[in-house]
Amino acid sequence: MSRKRKNLPVVEGLEITKVAAEGKSIARWNDLVVFIPFGAPGDVADVKINRKKHSFCEGHIVNLVKPSEIRTEPMCEHFGVCGGCKFQHIPYNYQLQFKQQQVTDALERIGKIELPKINEILGSAETTHYRNKLEFTFSNKSWLTFEQLNSGEEFSDRDAVGFHIPGAFDKVLNINKCWLQDDISNEMRNFIRDYAKSKGYTFYDIRNNVGLMRMMMVRITSGGEIMLVVVFGENDDAAVKDVMNAVAEKFPQITSLMHVVNTKLNDSLGDQVFVLDKGKEYIEEEMEGLKFRIGPKSFYQTNSRQAYELYKVTRGMAKLTGEELVYDLYTGTGTIANFVARQAKKVIGIEYVPEAIEDAKLNSKVNGIENTLFYAGDMKDILTDDFVSKHGTPDVMIIDPPRAGMHEDVVGVIMNAEPKRIVYVSCNPATQARDLAMLDAKYKVVEVQPVDMFPHTQHVENVVGLERRF
Repeated sequence: MSRKRKNLPVVEGLEITKVAAEGKSIARWNDLVVFIPFGAPGDVADVKINRKKHSFCEGHIVNLVKPSEIRTEPMCEHFGVCGGCKFQHIPYNYQLQFKQQQVTDALERIGKIELPKINEILGSAETTHYRNKLEFTFSNKSWLTFEQLNSGEEFSDRDAVGFHIPGAFDKVLNINKCWLQDDISNEMRNFIRDYAKSKGYTFYDIRNNVGLMRMMMVRITSGGEIMLVVVFGENDDAAVKDVMNAVAEKFPQITSLMHVVNTKLNDSLGDQVFVLDKGKEYIEEEMEGLKFRIGPKSFYQTNSRQAYELYKVTRGMAKLTGEELVYDLYTGTGTIANFVARQAKKVIGIEYVPEAIEDAKLNSKVNGIENTLFYAGDMKDILTDDFVSKHGTPDVMIIDPPRAGMHEDVVGVIMNAEPKRIVYVSCNPATQARDLAMLDAKYKVVEVQPVDMFPHTQHVENVVGLERRF
């Protein structure tokens, strides 16, 4: 027997007072906190309560009674449906204020450690077309908006190319124009969608793991190099060649054109074979004269120009003189390691993904950097006391972990190694604050610099400099 759903109310005239984590806004109702997406501080709105717990509720705006004075018109036609740019209705200077507060709240409330004055957040010079990488999904089950559902119209053609709808793994929102990447990305996506439909090629059905057109990935460098990877869900040689030839003819400016045939039940491509159809197997990003080769599997910060600002902050906090042994933990493709190598005596990078380490070594070789060493493996297994004894006690550790932060064993080895300085780069101030609390016994936070890598989203990067207490 199914549980009867509660009949939750529409609360009229709620005033939204602030922005919370994950891009939601906050109002109060009957002493309960209400989390509301796509609200702006100062909005007065009628809010439908969707979920009610003992200490909080979740809801959505059904009528905007009085818009906030700071509210602005979103640029994107998909705003409010696409789960990507949740802050487009808020001017960028206010977005930066909210992100600054997010960092402050995390470090103070979770870390509960002594802090210096937090530096003013570094905003991104570009707030549109700033991403160097986007992935789009093909689906035969497009997401229908409330307006479409209520129109009474029959939608027999549900083929779509775009982004997954949050909370609906098998539904994809068809994207006409995305403002996050250079417009060539929109042109290529829309061309491939229209061409495939004109030829009757099937779009992917995730529930049944069938369909020719599955995914596409677009990477664009600051210098204008373009990598396009088209992922097919079925091994149909004639259709694959037809699509790739059509793309190559339509877009001669593509620097690296590849395809993959992935018939697995998941979308991960790390174990897949990439077939080069045209051009090179990589594109190159440039930073201070250094060239970084980026392959289809490579990780690279997705805002290239702002990555340069982030790395300069990181290098500055490391206070390198040329005599230091540096450990770069979670080094990825060695971008930070190679970026600071010219100012250090030696840099040792550690990363879980073997392919990333091969990229790191290649980037050192391409740039003639000879004072780097790279190791692949699980951080808690590689970075041991024996490893430190073998390679030397680091003067500086640069740490850039995934969103989950560091394993306790890794924190323990760092504490035992006792580097003079630590620079902790994080994409999640909450887990960073937790780790800083563990480091606090031996390390004092001396500088905090938030950096906005992703305008119009709730995400914020934060760099913290620490020095050994004794």
